[in-house]
Amino acid sequence: MDPFASTAELTFPHAVVVTDARGPIRTHGEVDESFRWASVTKLLTATAALVAVQRHLVALEDPVGPPGATLAHLLAHASGVGPDSDAPVAAPGRRRVYSNRGFEILADHVAEGVGTDFGDWLEESVLMPLGLSTVLLEGSPAHGARGSAADLARLGRELLAPTLLEPELFARATTVAFPGLTGVLPGFGRQDPNDWGLGFEIRDGKAPHWTGAGNDPATFGHFGQSGSFLWVDPRAGIATAFLGAEPFGEWAAQVWPRLSDAVLAERG
Repeated sequence: MDPFASTAELTFPHAVVVTDARGPIRTHGEVDESFRWASVTKLLTATAALVAVQRHLVALEDPVGPPGATLAHLLAHASGVGPDSDAPVAAPGRRRVYSNRGFEILADHVAEGVGTDFGDWLEESVLMPLGLSTVLLEGSPAHGARGSAADLARLGRELLAPTLLEPELFARATTVAFPGLTGVLPGFGRQDPNDWGLGFEIRDGKAPHWTGAGNDPATFGHFGQSGSFLWVDPRAGIATAFLGAEPFGEWAAQVWPRLSDAVLAERG
């Protein structure tokens, strides 16, 4: 079965890249066209922050944000900072409150620690080493990136076989941080638990979800309100990137899980 049959109903420009650690397996659509990544940007920002941690320029235990919160809390949406406001809506470590503002706060902290603008640090620490030549950060480090699906898949390959992060730190980033927290997964409702790593959403047993029923619970990644996603399934050994010109909506909640399951079925 053609894994892209599930996207046949889509009438807007879009692109899909399925990749393993060696290179693309299947591609579909406008893979070299630049699209908005929206919150998939957080994967870049988290990786840049973790590189700074690895180089001892900042630390996960650094106090950042509301009293009692740390850089790790901000990365894991567990600081209590509101979605788009500095005002806390919960105590640190008590709820999973998805927060764009939290990522902007942590990016400012990283910029201070590395001694340069965060956009420059992102370019130096992630974009250039991975050859993500189409990717630009235009505005917020929470949602301001744009680039091609080919480059988003390159990021997926890095996350399948990391070169920027040492194994221990990468494992910590892609397993559940502050376990047991409930919260709302935007677009998919309340999840109990609503598991996240350090910047990476963990699939775990969430339902409903934007990945497929066949994705391993250890699958991690992110989706964006621009109609974008990247998931990495370490058990299957593949990543899938999707970008398009249509904002997230009911179409995505229907198509993305079917597409993901078809990709996994073809992989076997």
